[in-house]
Amino acid sequence: MASTVNVVRYSALLEAKNEERAHHALHEREALVKQAKEAWKRQQEGPKDSIITNPDDPKFDLEKLISKWEKDLQ
Repeated sequence: MASTVNVVRYSALLEAKNEERAHHALHEREALVKQAKEAWKRQQEGPKDSIITNPDDPKFDLEKLISKWEKDLQ
């Protein structure tokens, strides 16, 4: 009888521990998603005078990029 009670207690402890891990993992994922959204928003906003360095971007301006490089060298 005592061994049955111990098995039930152990099972309940394991279940509680697994639920705690799942709860923690859920909150960790929520925090990561929140951080990613904030980083994406900052990246999209960016500085207003930022120079686009990707030549495939339709807003790419080679003259602005070259003038920025010249300013950086001085």
